[in-house]
Amino acid sequence: MPGTNLTRAEAQDRAAIVATESYVVKLDLTTSPETFRSVTTVRFTATPGASSFIDLIAPSVEAITLNGESLDPATHFADSRISLPDLAAANELVVDATCAYMNTGEGLHRFVDPVDNEVYLYTQFEVPDSRRIMAVFEQPDLKATFAFSVTGPDHWQVVSNAITPQPEPAGPGTATWTFPATGRISSYITALVAGPYAVVRDSVQTRAGTIDLGVFCRTSMLPHLDADNVLAVTKAGFGFFEEMFDAPYPFTKYDQLFTPEYNMGAMENAGCVTINELYVFRGKVPDSTVERRALTILHELAHMWFGDLVTMKWWDDLWLNESFAEWASTVCQAEATGWHSAWTTFCTHEKAWAYRQDQLSSTHPIVAPIRDLHDVEVNFDGITYAKGASVLKQLVAYVGRDPFVAGLRTYFAKHAWSNTTLGDLLIELEAASGRDLRTWAQLWLETAGVNVLTPQIDSDDRGLVSAASIAQTCASGDQQLRPHRLVVGTYDVIDGAFVRTGRHELDVDGDNTPLPMLIGQPRPALVLVNDEDLAYAKIRFDERSLATVLAHPRGFAETLPHSLAVATVWDMTRDGEMAASDYLPYALAVIDGERDSALLRNLLAQVHTCLVHYLAPEHRDDAHRLVIARGLELAQAAPAGSDAQLQLVTAYAALIAPGDDTTTLAGLYDGSVTLPGLSLDTDMRWTLLTGLVAAGAAGDEQIQEELERDNTSTGRERAARARASAPTPAAKAVAWACGVEDVKTPNSVIQALAAGFNRATDPALLQPYMARFLDGALGIYESRTHAIAEEINGFYPAGLAGPDLLAATNAWLEEHTDAPAAVQRVMAENRDGVARAVAAQERDRAGA
Repeated sequence: MPGTNLTRAEAQDRAAIVATESYVVKLDLTTSPETFRSVTTVRFTATPGASSFIDLIAPSVEAITLNGESLDPATHFADSRISLPDLAAANELVVDATCAYMNTGEGLHRFVDPVDNEVYLYTQFEVPDSRRIMAVFEQPDLKATFAFSVTGPDHWQVVSNAITPQPEPAGPGTATWTFPATGRISSYITALVAGPYAVVRDSVQTRAGTIDLGVFCRTSMLPHLDADNVLAVTKAGFGFFEEMFDAPYPFTKYDQLFTPEYNMGAMENAGCVTINELYVFRGKVPDSTVERRALTILHELAHMWFGDLVTMKWWDDLWLNESFAEWASTVCQAEATGWHSAWTTFCTHEKAWAYRQDQLSSTHPIVAPIRDLHDVEVNFDGITYAKGASVLKQLVAYVGRDPFVAGLRTYFAKHAWSNTTLGDLLIELEAASGRDLRTWAQLWLETAGVNVLTPQIDSDDRGLVSAASIAQTCASGDQQLRPHRLVVGTYDVIDGAFVRTGRHELDVDGDNTPLPMLIGQPRPALVLVNDEDLAYAKIRFDERSLATVLAHPRGFAETLPHSLAVATVWDMTRDGEMAASDYLPYALAVIDGERDSALLRNLLAQVHTCLVHYLAPEHRDDAHRLVIARGLELAQAAPAGSDAQLQLVTAYAALIAPGDDTTTLAGLYDGSVTLPGLSLDTDMRWTLLTGLVAAGAAGDEQIQEELERDNTSTGRERAARARASAPTPAAKAVAWACGVEDVKTPNSVIQALAAGFNRATDPALLQPYMARFLDGALGIYESRTHAIAEEINGFYPAGLAGPDLLAATNAWLEEHTDAPAAVQRVMAENRDGVARAVAAQERDRAGA
């Protein structure tokens, strides 16, 4: 039985039979808190006499009418499908169903705001969840028009893909909104958001005329909504993308809605973008978080053209949708907003994510074989987003920016409102650039893994370079060497600072690429392969360059080469080429004075990873004391009110543990200790209190008092995380029961509980859960939705990373070779993280 799955072969067979025309979907959201009524009318053509099916996930179906004939739901609705026999050339199907609200961030998610007890709804359909609110041919190549009619409380805002109509009275306290039909779009980018949302309205002048803009959030969040910033970024994106793509904005309006209990960053619903409510900042946040929100806004706006106007035929080109939006949004951010160092952030965040993902045992080609919907769900990963975007950046360098943009413009003009494959894009890029991209695509898109590029430099007794080349090896995946377009930078040290003395752009291919331009020149203090970060590859230093970088941790004035050097030293630590005990002093020296917000955030996370996972256990106490002491010094010395101060205090609170001196943390929390410029807002209070709870210096009474001050959904999540962080067996048991076993716990609370659960410096607190997690893993993935199972995976006791957890997880994998591929993949990735930690611990022990 198919369950809720759909295979590519089934989708292809269905598309050969069926062509969709229109949907009219009537939803009554007033029936009950658990379910709602959905009546779908679908018009489509088909091969006469053929049979097919339409998708629906619902508790019950009350009536099915096909071309005027009634079909018995008892015999025609099963396993998320409604069978459609003996189709005509032109068909009308009406399905009357009872559908269910979700608390998982999938389908139609229902949330009750504890502040005012109001109901807020939003949809999340990617990949296969529009079938949770309507009967639908759930595949991207069966595009159609969609006209929604929604009945709900008359004080609600109701937003969908088309311009919101004036509501008509439907009864006491209720109204009906009847939306006009959309253009032809795929079902997964349709959307519905409803509830008493607050809204800030504006407009933007575009090639399509005046487009109305709306920024929405829950009423209780409106005081925190900085709509001006959101709108400014949005308007910059409209101008930039219309110019780059030479195509007007394709939809009738553009609303952005910040929604609660959201699983991802955002979703590109056509003209109705939903965004994680965490991007409505209740207090001061790091600059990198504001920058990330801007990137997210631009990413979803880019999708209006690439993904919504022109859509992939099947999910094997999902990577192209997401990678293109990542690349395009970073270009826009760097060139049309105030974040001119966006490519540094891309290097620090996106590429680091890609390199991590590409070295897991689950790595796969960018163009992954997507056999069914289950494959899609597990392929929303660093390959799909970050590696794909990195490779697109490499492609732009390979063909040239102007030819690349010219090819895009032709692509949008030729394929508007239709479905395409990767080949359709490559045809236009080849025509514009004159380059044959088939070999390039095969090497970069159809193979998996990452290469390592290492300079090999020899010098003579006069200090002149006598031999120079770049060696290429394979770090993971297919043992495939690839061509790279990159820049080699040479640097000397002048007054303690790195000064670039040479820039050499070249193609690197094969296992060894000569660098003849360096021969006979004075040996540089530092050779930086992939300077400017054009290529997708891990890099290493020659011996002298490494010594130079370690001796001058803050030698770079420019942020991009600085981030490349820091990333390389960290990657050596991850790969067990450098002891974690040696990395920590270097990282602390870089942190001292670091002003790039994204890089500082990464460095602090890496220090945390060293302390918890990569140090040999016998070295951790001494290292912990060193980092805690130095971290507090740096926080106290940071400029008042600076991003560095905020991040350093946050990191200090995240590391504090039982046995540590909590005097300063407690003083900051109760106000008896102050740091000039540090904002003691609601979120900072939770940060400080969670640290005190984790150290055993505060408990339930203080958590409850804080929750009474912050009786919001975010407060509920922060309280759950704080309680789960307590260093007691009882706290871990409650977190496990609520997060893993209670099916009513919403997605965002599960995530908070998992984060607190795994905060434990005493292994005995997590030890009982090794077997419990492994014994229950398969059942979780079989009984819960994919999104919830992913959140529960946060309870994998990674804090026990060591030989025992590695052996137990390997044993699980050996014993469950028949488990669904998605479960095997998640467990293999858990194992990979532990295996890397064990190797790093061994290296740290050997280097002591």
